[in-house]
This record gives sequence, C-alpha cells and structure tokens, in this order.
Amino acid sequence: MINVVLGVIGFDCHSVGNKILEAFFVESGFKVTNLGVMVSQEEFIDAAIETDARVILVSSLYGHGEIDCAGLREKCIEKGLENILLYVGGNLVVGKTPPDEVERKFLKMGYDRVFGPDCELEKVVELLNGDLEAKKDCD
Repeated sequence: MINVVLGVIGFDCHSVGNKILEAFFVESGFKVTNLGVMVSQEEFIDAAIETDARVILVSSLYGHGEIDCAGLREKCIEKGLENILLYVGGNLVVGKTPPDEVERKFLKMGYDRVFGPDCELEKVVELLNGDLEAKKDCD
C-alpha cells in the first residue's frame, strides 16, 4: 500500500474538502496520513519522512497557496525527499487568474501536478498512479 500525506497548508482552516480527499484516497487504496488543517511545510515533510510517504498532497482553498507553497520542493530536497511527488490543489491564488497560468506557477515551484477546485478525483488518482509507476522506474 502506498503512503501519502495529506493536509491543508498555511493558515487555511477549510476542513470539509480535506475529509473528502482523505476518504476518496483511502477508498482508492492508499494509506493516508491526514494532517488536517493549518499545516506547515515542515509538518508535511516530517510526516512524509515518518510514514515513508511517496506523495505529499497539499490543499489550499483560501487563495494564499502561492505564498504558503513556495519553497516546499527545496525543503523536501534538503531533507532527502528529492523523489517525493508533490501534488497541490484547490483555490490556490486570489483573483481570477487563468487556470493554465496558476498551473505554470506551481509547476515552476516544483510541484508535479496542479489541480483546480473542481477537478475530478478519479482523474487525480489515475494521474497519481501513472506518476508513481514512472517514479518507480527512476528509483
């Protein structure tokens, strides 16, 4: 079973979607460590190390994801998690920024996948399984 770490980053306290994500990923066969809301980057990293997670799933709905998520890839690398998959999703920026522009910003920050608030979770799992398979070949 593949371990994933899930949480809502920064000062964001939106918890309903977090619980939905947890239930969905558990039902999809993943072992989920749900850190809840208002999670720091360091907490994500520590949990990933402790659980030997292959994926960190970062959620943000209050629009400050661009600030809260910056630097997470670099911190993961510093802690020896250079091969961990980083997924981010939600309402990541304030204002009416086109989705493709939001995606470019987060990919540039080192995230492997970027999802809007209305993404289909089945598609996320499909992409995640493909990315995990591709990473397995690189490990």
